[in-house]
Amino acid sequence: MSLTELRILSPTAILGYGFPLSSFEVGLEREPHVIAVDAGSTDPGPYYLGSGDSFTQRSAVKRDLRYLIEAALDRKIPLIIGTAGGSGARPHVDWNLAIIDELLEELKRTARIAVIYSDIDREFLIEELQAGKVQSLGPAGELTAEDILASTNLVAQMGLEPIMQALEEGAEIILAGRAYDPTVFAALPVLKGYDMALSLHMGKILECAAIAANPGSGSDCLFGTLAGDHFVLEALSPERECTRISVAAHTLYEKSDPYSLPGPGGSLDLRETTFEQLPGGRVKVAGTKFVPTDAYFLKLEGASLIGYRTISIAGVRDPIMIGQIDEVIARVKERVADNFQELKDYQLHVHCYGKNGVMGQLEPHPEPAHELGLVIEAVARTQEIADTICSFARSTMLHYGYPGRKSTAGNLAFPYSPSDVSAGAVYKFNVYHLLEVDDPKSLFPIKIGRRGYEIR
Repeated sequence: MSLTELRILSPTAILGYGFPLSSFEVGLEREPHVIAVDAGSTDPGPYYLGSGDSFTQRSAVKRDLRYLIEAALDRKIPLIIGTAGGSGARPHVDWNLAIIDELLEELKRTARIAVIYSDIDREFLIEELQAGKVQSLGPAGELTAEDILASTNLVAQMGLEPIMQALEEGAEIILAGRAYDPTVFAALPVLKGYDMALSLHMGKILECAAIAANPGSGSDCLFGTLAGDHFVLEALSPERECTRISVAAHTLYEKSDPYSLPGPGGSLDLRETTFEQLPGGRVKVAGTKFVPTDAYFLKLEGASLIGYRTISIAGVRDPIMIGQIDEVIARVKERVADNFQELKDYQLHVHCYGKNGVMGQLEPHPEPAHELGLVIEAVARTQEIADTICSFARSTMLHYGYPGRKSTAGNLAFPYSPSDVSAGAVYKFNVYHLLEVDDPKSLFPIKIGRRGYEIR
């Protein structure tokens, strides 16, 4: 492989989000050296990590993988998948691996597959915590041994090194657990001697595929070409183009600091980064630098069960009730608390859409609309208690006699019957910290071997 240019095809923002075959075929015509795809995110919240479930549907993931596997094996280029199954814990990786095994049988193909797990042993982490190797991240508080033991699933974000090792060992398909998003795109370039900063920065853009184009889409392809001192990005659909603004904006995606992008082993310095518009809806990026940290840190993610949820959805149209909705909600909560004085460990929320349902207390324009959508939410230690609290709150609000009420038939309009929905388990991120390690690969075991058609 020449070091003059390395080409990467990112088919979709998340494995299972889909992509047009027309765009994918255009990308293949450009002869990529690797197909890479991010399969997960923390954006959907802690439930999926905690439960071990995928937030993308199996049939959608299988559809995408069918085309990716065939294209990669036919062209003898690696296929790299990061944060398998949505959250990257062992149940997610094994779920994704089962789909790959199923497809290889159906396609009558075999492949040398590397599986990289990212689960962290709890006793090991407690020892590291006691040794002072764990730091809080952002608003997360100090980590405790109790937090660690309460996590149903506990992972660390791997960096480049485990994926690079799998490539060196000849893997044709790499299925990685929780991984720092850009790594699946940057691993091969760095292995081949390309600039670390440019490789990671390009990976940062490619991870969300055509979301970085205009108009953006998470269900379309993006192509990256990396050279010695720059990289070029282009959309593969005639309906989209990369612009300086769209690419620069995505560089700022999920970042609190516009000039620094931290990750395992160091951060990207973006102060001298340039974005140049090229003909054909392409953008050239240069000038990014990599600043290594004194120590190597891995981001830890864990989720624990906190209870069970029940919700009820209703609409309000009466302007008299809307004008005093905060007072009505407060009185309903007081009535619930009074009726169930023996129950202390529940939460009751009423999300008021049309007033401040999205931003809550941060909403700068809290004047209510002419109609409101209410989501009554109860969370408790059992589903039965959550059902009880939500039901009582819903019926109390339905018949609450607020000042000025003219109709006694009911205050709420329900779009569904039954009105209450038992939503199941609720999780929280209880581990969201940094772990200092000496060896970036030591916590990520690699299982590699040939799998597929008629291999037992």
